[in-house]
Amino acid sequence: MKKVFPDARSAMDGLVKDGMTLMAGGFGLCGIPETLIEAVKESGAKNLTFISNNAGVDGIGLGVLLATRQVKKMISSYVGENKLFAQQFLGGELEIEFNPQGTLAERIRAGGAGIPAFFTKTGYGTIIAEGKETRAFNGENYVMETGLVADVSIVHAWKGDTEGNLIFRKTARNFNPMMATAGKITVAEVEHLFEAGQLDPDTIHTPGIYVKRIVHVPHPTKHIEQRTTRKHTSPAAAAGGDI
Repeated sequence: MKKVFPDARSAMDGLVKDGMTLMAGGFGLCGIPETLIEAVKESGAKNLTFISNNAGVDGIGLGVLLATRQVKKMISSYVGENKLFAQQFLGGELEIEFNPQGTLAERIRAGGAGIPAFFTKTGYGTIIAEGKETRAFNGENYVMETGLVADVSIVHAWKGDTEGNLIFRKTARNFNPMMATAGKITVAEVEHLFEAGQLDPDTIHTPGIYVKRIVHVPHPTKHIEQRTTRKHTSPAAAAGGDI
């Protein structure tokens, strides 16, 4: 089966429909499937639920889909960098299901592993646990969380081959690998595309059996979410001398 598509639009063709649930990988603006998000925008699908650690920022990442009012609900951990998100939530236009970050990651991993639910201490005794089953194990209290599965997962990989084997780099390994396993259909955008057999099997994070479609994105934009700098001070300047 041919998995490589010429562009993001064709890779997403026929996959996204109104009311679907999608997962979008990455952490902050690192490793987000930006090209595939743009293809979701072009699909025109509405009332979407997105499972993503965060909602991007205004005009970047999932912020693009918030601007077009295509997102109905977010299942996330952190959304504090997106002003439009806050406006839509406070205005009653957007639903939010918050999760502790580790719980969100484990819910996705569990979904990909076929585990319907698990118990965790995180969130017990807080509003996170309201309406959920709780149980005691060995004298400790736990809250039950359910696994998450999406109709479509979109992920961004550093390297991939034509069979869909994927390698993620550094911060982009947050959420992308487990989301690739938890989608009924997974579409990957890859920076460096190789022929099958060219990648070292010991370096592969996601086996190709999980990935149905691939698009080569050789020059993705690398955004910086929070640029923090300090003035350079030479030893002479620090001592009060001339530079």
